[in-house]
Amino acid sequence: MEYHIPVMLQECLEALNIDPDGVYVDLTFGGGGHSAAILDRLSAKGKLFAFDQDPDAQENSIDDPRFRLIAANFRHFPKYLKLYGVKSVDGILADLGISSHQIDEASRGFSTRFDGELDMRMDQKGQKTAASVLNTYEEKDLIHLFSAYGEIKNARTLASAIIDERHIEPISTTSQLNTIIRPLARSGKENQYLAQVYQALRIEVNEEMAALEEMLVATEAILKPGGRLVIMSYHSLEDRPVKHYINSGNLRGNQEKDFYGNLIRPLTPVNRKPILASEEELLRNNRARSAKLRIAEK
Repeated sequence: MEYHIPVMLQECLEALNIDPDGVYVDLTFGGGGHSAAILDRLSAKGKLFAFDQDPDAQENSIDDPRFRLIAANFRHFPKYLKLYGVKSVDGILADLGISSHQIDEASRGFSTRFDGELDMRMDQKGQKTAASVLNTYEEKDLIHLFSAYGEIKNARTLASAIIDERHIEPISTTSQLNTIIRPLARSGKENQYLAQVYQALRIEVNEEMAALEEMLVATEAILKPGGRLVIMSYHSLEDRPVKHYINSGNLRGNQEKDFYGNLIRPLTPVNRKPILASEEELLRNNRARSAKLRIAEK
């Protein structure tokens, strides 16, 4: 299955600073590109655990005795590692981007380009869908999610239009949603506006921000001293807590200092500024344009 071109593959591998005999975690398996490259650098003693809640990702699993793919949301990764007797690891990688495969699969409802059911669940067992959010949320909750997760300026107008439309008939397809929201976009910015609305719905359906925050806080206890945390984000909502956690040791960016004025934080940033994709990679893969790679060491 053509799933997803791994973004900044070499940069991620270098950032992990791989010990061939080490234990590593790929929190976002997807098409398995990053995982396959990590396995190439591991010895017979090395181990790699990967996580992905999307059932489609299971089709890309790698047949290798050093590898195990776990069908679960990465927010639960410490619990699963414990089940497999893993107390600490040498490196953790997370590529927070939605995969090309998910976007291109019309039935999943992630894309503004195809007509499909408004689903947007990463985990197909989940109860909440984009349609259920649009048809059942109160107006104030819709305003909040569009404003907070889509950074949409006219969130109130958008929420009101959705409420009006669902009184006439339930909103169940992407084309229906696009018809409602397109007129509310600034001229020439329609596609960007649609992308922001879809992003907000996807984050809400999959509880992405809560999952990210839980995962970040859990990394400190799992990483060995000298272990690396490598995270690639694609929009400011994701990048902000990652940056705060790496730089200050908490999700809000509040700096705490000890008696001597030294910053108290479990991880140390390896790169002061995020690493961006090279011009050469951008020509090959436009999705890499918004990617920001941050690295921390325990």
